[in-house]
Amino acid sequence: MKFKSRKDVLYTTVTLGSSSVLIGACLVALAKGNIKTDESWLIPILLLVAILLLWMFFGTHYELAGHQLIYRSGPMKGSINLDRIQEVVSGKTLWVGYNPATATKGLIVKYDKTHEVYISPDTNETFIKKLLELKTDIKITRF
Repeated sequence: MKFKSRKDVLYTTVTLGSSSVLIGACLVALAKGNIKTDESWLIPILLLVAILLLWMFFGTHYELAGHQLIYRSGPMKGSINLDRIQEVVSGKTLWVGYNPATATKGLIVKYDKTHEVYISPDTNETFIKKLLELKTDIKITRF
């Protein structure tokens, strides 16, 4: 089963705002034509950063397939075998660490002994319900 990533106001504002500023700066610089030869390398870099931000924003999703949780956020992707997952914390935000997510108050998936990944499926409860259908002994902590 495939789950889209929820997008909240904070992530939408930061991502679309930053991308707009980067693309706008490139367009203004190109339109004015006042780019020096030794500064021309900045335009592709800024455009690549904007494209990466947009790719991560629009290309983030999760999938429960077979016995795996598969996540993808732009060029970043990974999977976790369900039998490695010990706990899922719902309603909390993980600000540090690996976060293939586009919203706050998502799910912190804890696996192995010390690893965790933060995801933000469209609805936390639907994702948890489907996850528990596939593996019933996962501890669920709600905030």
